[in-house]
Amino acid sequence: MKFLLAILLAPLFVFSQDYPQETFQSPLGIPLDLSGSFGELRSNHFHSGLDFKTTGKEGLPVYATGDGYVSRIKISTFGYGKAIYITHPNGYTSVYGHLQKANGVIQDYIKKKHYQEKSYEIEMYLYPTELPAKKGDIIAYSGNTGGSGGPHLHFEFRDTKSEQIINPMHFGLKKIIVDERKPIIQGIVAYPIDSTTVNNSQKPINISFSKQADGSYLGVKVKANGKVAFGINAYDFCTNGYNKNGLYKVKAYLNGVLQYQYGFDSFAFDESRYINNFIDYERFHEMGQRVQKLFQMNEYPLSIVSGNKKDGIINVQPNSNYNYRVEVYDFHGNKVELIIPIEFANQEAKIEKTFQKTPYYIKAKTESIFEKNNVSVYVPENAFYSNFYMNFDVNNDVVTLHDDSVPVHKNITLAFNNVAGLTEEQLSKTYIATLDGYKLKYNNTYRKGNNFSIKTKTLGKFKLAQDITPPRIYNVNFIEGKTLTTQKTISVSVTDLHSDIDTYNGYLNGKWILMEYDYKTKKLTHNLEDAIYVEGRNDLKIVVTDNLQNSTTFESYFYK
Repeated sequence: MKFLLAILLAPLFVFSQDYPQETFQSPLGIPLDLSGSFGELRSNHFHSGLDFKTTGKEGLPVYATGDGYVSRIKISTFGYGKAIYITHPNGYTSVYGHLQKANGVIQDYIKKKHYQEKSYEIEMYLYPTELPAKKGDIIAYSGNTGGSGGPHLHFEFRDTKSEQIINPMHFGLKKIIVDERKPIIQGIVAYPIDSTTVNNSQKPINISFSKQADGSYLGVKVKANGKVAFGINAYDFCTNGYNKNGLYKVKAYLNGVLQYQYGFDSFAFDESRYINNFIDYERFHEMGQRVQKLFQMNEYPLSIVSGNKKDGIINVQPNSNYNYRVEVYDFHGNKVELIIPIEFANQEAKIEKTFQKTPYYIKAKTESIFEKNNVSVYVPENAFYSNFYMNFDVNNDVVTLHDDSVPVHKNITLAFNNVAGLTEEQLSKTYIATLDGYKLKYNNTYRKGNNFSIKTKTLGKFKLAQDITPPRIYNVNFIEGKTLTTQKTISVSVTDLHSDIDTYNGYLNGKWILMEYDYKTKKLTHNLEDAIYVEGRNDLKIVVTDNLQNSTTFESYFYK
């Protein structure tokens, strides 16, 4: 079993994988302009595909990149928004996300499912004979749905059987995406390990560096009296000079011997949250810098680093000098080098390492249970990446669960038990909120009697709160009683003060209608081309409910 696991976790950059280069075409009919690269460092995840700009517009044709069939369709308010999956006969599946809408029979199929299930959010798995697709077919139109920050196409390749995500560049896109720029190193951080002092510091410290005439980087000499490791803050420009993309591959050598490496060829979805151990998370939390660590303190199952034979930590010995070299690559082979000279030196620690001891010591590989007053906290094994002293307290009904400078990998359970002094009506409107200053943020709360609990992957402050305020419906885009002759949609804005929108349903003349919800604009929209209306008067009813089941009903009418 251990041997099999080692094979599964071996990073793909250590061997050559042949991928079809001529089978697939571009999913867009315009020059490919990259705004997001594969493996790019994002919040709590590695980017799982390529993001292509769509000239700032929606509605560009999206083409099937190869022969196959539509195997999955998912319409979601968040994530990929409207997404189509095409399974190809050679063992791969292509994914197209943030779509505006599908095309032709695919769109007809989707619309039918919406009305059958009476839901905007749907997910379907299809048989090979239901919706076949040919290479070059227009399957959809580009959009800005889901968690998109602007109009673009998210594009992926996956291994069909394992669903392992594969860098789309491997499938011939390198030939049609232009990249002549070298990666850029923006910062270098040295990490003293254990009791080591590095350049008079026992805490991580920035290392000054300069760019040389040949384009390489040279760091100032690092002086250390023990174990030291490094991290880099770096990025790459690809097709334009505006979007900072992620790196493809990094290798670190000590006196010519490979110490550490990683490359973004492929990874699994359930690995993606390990990004918070891959980077210096505390630095990211405090400074917004995603420093990529060129070492690991403890082994963890992230395939892009798990094949390293060394941990990247350098043990600096007396009477020795070292040459540390980092090579940074993009997918097109553009490379930049960084040299850091290292020597042994005993130095006074002008910046000392400090930490606060508490009664609550977390051993990352062991489960823990903490209790105080009527509050309990359950921490499963491997919820954290390393051991630390947790700050846990309950004061004036506010729970302090450390702070969000420490990343959480697995759900922690926080519970308020035997809550007293509330009526049944009040209990039914109670939830556990995250306290952000004076703002309350809703958490999906489980209630059993007068016990409340949440599962969270974020540390911070929490308290019990109540939501008795129903959602608000406003900004109607038509005048009541008017005849809508040229208008193509009806829409309203919806917001909720406390617990967020849970369900939304629209009805015309008593019949359910599809209303699409865009959480970015807080808008519900119905397309009149669905032809649910009748000639003459049409009575509209919209019902919106929040997560504590407070409900608002809006009613109006128009003529058509």
